[in-house]
Amino acid sequence: MNIQLETQPLSGAEADAVVIVGFESEPPASPCGDQIKELYDSGEFTGKALEVAVLHRPAGLKAKRLVLAGGGKREKFTSAELRKVSGAVLRALKGKGVRSIVLSLDPAFRSGDFASAAVEGALLADFEADRYKTDPKKNEKQVDAFAILGATQAALDHGRLIAESQNFTRTLANEPANLLTPTLLADRAKAMAEEQGLECEILYQDRMRQLGMGALLGVAQGSAEPPALIIVRYQPAAEPATKDHLGLIGKGVTFDTGGVSIKPAEGMEKMRYDMAGGAAVLGAMRAIARLKPAIPVTAFVPAVENMVGSRAQRPGDIVTTLAGKTVEVLNTDAEGRLILIDTLTYAQRLGCTHLVDAATLTGAVVIALGSVNVGAFTNNEPFLNKLMSAAQAEGEKIWQLPLDDEYKEQLKSSFADLPNIGGRPAGSITAAMFLRDFVGETPWIHLDIAGTAWLDDAKPYLAKGASGVGVRTFVKLAQSW
Repeated sequence: MNIQLETQPLSGAEADAVVIVGFESEPPASPCGDQIKELYDSGEFTGKALEVAVLHRPAGLKAKRLVLAGGGKREKFTSAELRKVSGAVLRALKGKGVRSIVLSLDPAFRSGDFASAAVEGALLADFEADRYKTDPKKNEKQVDAFAILGATQAALDHGRLIAESQNFTRTLANEPANLLTPTLLADRAKAMAEEQGLECEILYQDRMRQLGMGALLGVAQGSAEPPALIIVRYQPAAEPATKDHLGLIGKGVTFDTGGVSIKPAEGMEKMRYDMAGGAAVLGAMRAIARLKPAIPVTAFVPAVENMVGSRAQRPGDIVTTLAGKTVEVLNTDAEGRLILIDTLTYAQRLGCTHLVDAATLTGAVVIALGSVNVGAFTNNEPFLNKLMSAAQAEGEKIWQLPLDDEYKEQLKSSFADLPNIGGRPAGSITAAMFLRDFVGETPWIHLDIAGTAWLDDAKPYLAKGASGVGVRTFVKLAQSW
């Protein structure tokens, strides 16, 4: 889809549809104001969030349609809301044969953040998870051009970069496991890094064994597909003013059967998105390479399959981690934390001073927060505040959960330093407590994205499937350092 600036005034814009945002009890100014007022007066359009109404052959406009998009209450309207509105309008119109759209931004909302969000919303909404459908008609109804009236080219370019990077993440997380093994994920990461001018290194099984990554290798041993630890590096051209080095770690389980502690069959097909955290950090690196923040950023993706096989890890096995601690594996389906701990240790060895990990880690966080908020845990409140500010600016919802020392009582083993689970109560918290044991005093944030990384049903502004959560927050965090 072509993204462009609209230089004509609203009345002169030539398109299949021009879009203006209307707020509750506040008809927007327009050359066809009387027609809009009639819609408000009749209740056909009220301005509620994501509401859409269409006027055909609008008076005073060259465009074929005037589309009113609901923005909700004006005082609560943010760039995050505009992102949703832009996406909802595009998805509503592209199924109706509309090929060109012009979105006119209210003069109060013409800053770069709003314009970028509008572009992001359109490109994210245009993404469909139908890559492997062979229906020749699947692309017949599509929008060819989306223009913004009241923006700058820089804002449009930024929005396109962020959206394309998030869609890159969504593409990876939607891939079926037979077409995205750990090795193939490493290949995709290398190709992206080469395209964007980033350094990429892959550690394979023999090197992991030499290093002593027993926890990661224990998860991988049941699969015929070998594991890969993907490392992607960004280094600023100028000498950084700080010694800070941001490490982004993403869980990369390309398929998760649960291992010997096997999952129920229902819904297991979705376990291809158990590498959504890894996909998110790779998508973030794609944007970071172009935006060039002032600090070094390194992404790590431990990529494995967690399978059932004659060599698979068993409940009761004890593994020795890269940090030298031993872990009793009580449940092989708590595998994400095992691959993360070796990766967190390795990231520190490579000089990362601040760590953020993103993982579809626990079903417990879905019970706690549903599909609305990411669960966040930290050992450093100022660092979390920095990330939360980035998330808020980007419209990604995050909620902090506790790490009180009392929860550590649930992580005791008679046979090893730690068990890999702490029982049913507070499952997402004890998983985070387990990770915390391997970061020491290094500022660290754990993001449990199990409830937010996948949409079981399409939203008005986003297709069913992988959401790409985390990409925008990670990019903003690096940029605002």
